[in-house]
Amino acid sequence: MEHTVPEKSKVSPFLAFFIIHQMQFGVGVLGFQRIIAQSAGYDGWIAVLIAGLSVHVLVWIIYKIVETANGDIVAAHTFIFGKKIGKLLSLPFVVYFILIMITTLRSFIEVIQVWVFQDMSTFWFALAFCGLAIYIVFGGFRTVTGVAFFGTVLPGYLMFTFLFTLQYADFKNLLPIFDHSLIELVKASYQMSITYLGYEILLFIYPFIKEPQKSKKWVHYGAFFTTFQYLYLSVITFAYFSEGQLKRYIWPTLTMWKIVELPFVERFDLIGIANWNIVILPSVCLSLWCASRTLKRVTNLKQKYGVLLISMVVLICINFFKTRQQIHILLDYTGKISFFINYGYIPLLFFLLLIVKKLKKG
Repeated sequence: MEHTVPEKSKVSPFLAFFIIHQMQFGVGVLGFQRIIAQSAGYDGWIAVLIAGLSVHVLVWIIYKIVETANGDIVAAHTFIFGKKIGKLLSLPFVVYFILIMITTLRSFIEVIQVWVFQDMSTFWFALAFCGLAIYIVFGGFRTVTGVAFFGTVLPGYLMFTFLFTLQYADFKNLLPIFDHSLIELVKASYQMSITYLGYEILLFIYPFIKEPQKSKKWVHYGAFFTTFQYLYLSVITFAYFSEGQLKRYIWPTLTMWKIVELPFVERFDLIGIANWNIVILPSVCLSLWCASRTLKRVTNLKQKYGVLLISMVVLICINFFKTRQQIHILLDYTGKISFFINYGYIPLLFFLLLIVKKLKKG
C-alpha cells in the first residue's frame, strides 16, 4: 500500500455499517417523498427499490477499485495515471466534500429557520456546528466513526413515531401498482438515487478498516438498512397524504410529526428537528474528515490545518445562499455532481483500473 495506516487508527469491520448508513441518511429524508411522487406518483416506492438496488452494484464496483489499488482513491488515481496526475485528479474530491458539507448544513439550517426560529442567523449556527465538527475530527477517524454509531442508534426511536399516522392512513392510495410508464419510473429512480448518495465515502475510508474483506457484508447491510428506511417512510407517507396534499408540503416527514400526540409534549416536530442535529452531525464530520484527509494526501498539508482551512471555506460560502431559490439550485447542482461521480466516474475508474492492471501484468 502506498500509504500505510497505523493499526490503532483503524475501526472494526462492522462499524462500516454505521458510516455508510449515516452518509446516506440526512436532510433528504425530510422531503424525498414529494420529489419522487412528482415523477412517478404513488408508484414512487418502486423507484426507492430500484435506486436502492443500484447502490449495491456500485458498492461492489467500489470494492473492486480499492482492492485492486490496495488503498483509497488517491492510490487508485496514482495506480492508473502516475503520481503527479493522480494527485491532481484527487484534488476535485476535496471540493466535492466541501460542497456536500455546505449543502447538508445549509438545507438543515433552512428547515430550522422555517419551522422553529425564523430569524436565526445562518452564520452563527454554522459556526457552532462546524466548531463541534472540528472538535470531533481532531479526535481522529475512530472518534468520527463513534459519532456515526451514535447518530444511528440515538435517534433510532424516531422511526417508530411515524406509526402514529396509521390511524389516518389509507393504503389503497398505493393502488393500482405499476400505474406509471417506465420513463416516469426511471426519472423517479434517478431522483431517488441522488437521495441515496454518500456510499462513495468507501473510496476514502477503506484503508482505515481492519480486515476490510470482512467489511463488505456490513457495507451492504448498511445500504440495505437505508433502503428499508426510505421504503418504510415512502409507503407510510403515500398512505397518509393524498397526491394533492403531498404537492403542497416541502417536508412531508416533518408534517407527519405534527399529528404525534404525547402527554408530555405538544409539538413533537420540534423534538424531531432537534434530534435531526444528531442525524446530520456524522455526515458533516465524515465529509470534513474526507476532504481534509484527501488534501493531506495530495499536498502533504497537516490534516489539522486542512480541517481548519476547509471549515473556514464552508463558513464563508454558506452565507451566499439566502433564499429558497438559491438553496434549491445548490441542492440541484450538488445532486447532479454526485450522480455524475457515482454513476459515471466510478464505473469509468473501474474499467481504467482493469486495463492498466492488465497492461502492467503484460
